[in-house]
Amino acid sequence: MIRALTGYSTRHPWKVIALWAVLGVALSALIPTLFDRVTQNQTGDFLPRSYDSAAALNIAEERFGVNPDATTVTVLVARSDGKALSAADQERIEAEAAKLAKRRVIMPREDDGPQQYLVPDRSQTPTIAPAMTAPDRSFELLSVELIGNRADRGVQGVYRTFRDAARTQFSEAGMRTGFTGPLADAVDTVDSRKITTTVGGGLIMGLIILLNVLVFRSVLAALLPLLAVALIGFVAAGAVAGAAMITGLKLDASTPGLINVVLFGIGIDYLLFLLFRFREALRARPEQSAREVAGQVSGRVGTAITSAALTIVAAFATLGLATFGQFRSMGPAIAVAILVMLLGSLTLLPALLAATGRKMFWPSSTALHRETREGRAARLGELVTRRPLMMLTASVALLAALAAGLIGIRMDYGQGSPGTQTPAAATAAEISRTLPAGVSDPTSVFVTSKDDGALTADRLDGLSRALTRVKGVGQVAKTVLNKDHRAARIDLYPTADPQSQQARDLASGPIRAAVAQHTPAGTTAHVGGTPAIIADISTAVEHDLTIVFPVAAALIALILLLLLRSLLAPVILMLSVGLGFAATLGAATLLFQHILGKPGVSFTLPLVLFLFVVALGTDYNILITDRIREEMRRPGPARAAVARAVRHTTPAITTAGVVLAASFASLATSSGNEQIAFAMTLGIMVSALVVSLVLVPALAALLGRAVWWPVRPRPTTNPQDRAPEPAPAPDRAPASWGSP
Repeated sequence: MIRALTGYSTRHPWKVIALWAVLGVALSALIPTLFDRVTQNQTGDFLPRSYDSAAALNIAEERFGVNPDATTVTVLVARSDGKALSAADQERIEAEAAKLAKRRVIMPREDDGPQQYLVPDRSQTPTIAPAMTAPDRSFELLSVELIGNRADRGVQGVYRTFRDAARTQFSEAGMRTGFTGPLADAVDTVDSRKITTTVGGGLIMGLIILLNVLVFRSVLAALLPLLAVALIGFVAAGAVAGAAMITGLKLDASTPGLINVVLFGIGIDYLLFLLFRFREALRARPEQSAREVAGQVSGRVGTAITSAALTIVAAFATLGLATFGQFRSMGPAIAVAILVMLLGSLTLLPALLAATGRKMFWPSSTALHRETREGRAARLGELVTRRPLMMLTASVALLAALAAGLIGIRMDYGQGSPGTQTPAAATAAEISRTLPAGVSDPTSVFVTSKDDGALTADRLDGLSRALTRVKGVGQVAKTVLNKDHRAARIDLYPTADPQSQQARDLASGPIRAAVAQHTPAGTTAHVGGTPAIIADISTAVEHDLTIVFPVAAALIALILLLLLRSLLAPVILMLSVGLGFAATLGAATLLFQHILGKPGVSFTLPLVLFLFVVALGTDYNILITDRIREEMRRPGPARAAVARAVRHTTPAITTAGVVLAASFASLATSSGNEQIAFAMTLGIMVSALVVSLVLVPALAALLGRAVWWPVRPRPTTNPQDRAPEPAPAPDRAPASWGSP
């Protein structure tokens, strides 16, 4: 099957290229609209209804008409001269607010990118209502409701337009304004980091192009991978959105961005694997047609690429077993995207090799000459095989030292970027000096009648009084009944920041205990709000970790078993990537929790890191072990075979690892992703440079052909499956990493 795909693609390259180009260009225009239909905004919607906060959110939607797609901005309005608000001032504030509530906010069209025209129009009329007045009358709060996810560029543009209009309008009335809430904080953070994001993204892209130019000494080999992966990425994104629409699966707003990073990284990896092997074969067989070489190389490398891709697919597919919906939707989505990338790697990429042939390495005149000097890759292979025990001990010691950082690890379930000094954070701090911190994001208790009897405020008075006595609750609002009096809502304003651990402990502990004890007979009650939702998410994630980790590890081990046809080799690879995972998570814990003093590591980090480092790191292990087995089919000592395998694969693994790490490093330019960017960048580098190029070859050198027990490799009779023999060397060739 694999050779059939690669063979057809290399025989009919232009047909394959044209098909991918048409699909990619067509879907690039539809992707924003498609993803807009399959993403949801509320994190609580990803929890099963069995969780208390999810049940509360359901009541809010069904009984109180709360829009699940709404995001709330709290506006602080105060006198410009700092004096207390008078009755006339409050009337003026309400009048100006009423004007704003009648004005449709038109989404701006900014010239900040070629895809700006693809952003869905979020123009809308905001819902505005008075929220609360400070006890000292220093300010009044307004609640502004906008529709859409705070990560959506269109929603952010609408908010900026509304914010500027409100600021101008109240300023003309002698008032100053402040804006806070998740959307306001997200926009302030994006605006403050806009230059950093643009420059950082440009530098990383430039680094990738420069690295490819230096490695292949070719502009075409540097730019063509980016174009090819972009086309496949568009098709993959369209496939993910289409599959979500068909199945009814809802995605988190962050999933499309994560898919782009993953596809870019592994797509470049797979093309680099092909390019290095293609160049090696062209050097070894200069008399053979480049198209024939492309077909042979694509078929041979395609097997390793398929196994590597299926490993990642299997790992992410296990997230379908998770109870937390954000994981359950993200896993299959990435799995679908990687399957499309695999299809592109077996068709479009071989077609590009066949179509360009030796021109792929233009304008270099030496790229296809065999290296005559011993490169660093050859010296590394010689060192690992001459001193395997020393190299094994050194690599294990390094990984174990980093893994020691796991001691005392804590999970942080906070959202956003705590400690970031933004105007929204300053407004929140001003509010908390006078009112409870939770006024802009209350914890709510929803009560429903079990016997269809009408509820009254008096019937719930005992529950309200009990909640006022809970330590940490700064204020309890009046009971609000829905239209048919079958449901009631009691808003609580904790003194702690809604994003803090203190607020989560309060919601999941004392508040829920008080509700359970004082809920009137014949009614049921549920605690909702951000702190309660995050507390339930922590419970769901802890449950999911105990399921996903072992299932994913078992599936990866099974794929390695089928690929390598060995019982011992998969065990070695799984133990090595497991140690790499522990080292990476330990390093992240050491940096962020122990050195920088963060509350802990992000709650998503262990699972995402496990899947990426173990699955993607296994790519490099598959490449090196597949080459070791191929070299061991040739006559000679096992250690010499390992040395040749290291020499040939080091340039590909090093370049691919740096490119993939750089793509993950680009996540650092997005607020809140610093931990994931650091950990995944380090994890890929550890997997590529330490595990795949040192630890695994050292073990293979120590064990020899016994590493393939119980089936040892035998000399191959298929010339396409045999490593190419070195060709006669030209008189001169530059020194480098060595022949890949």
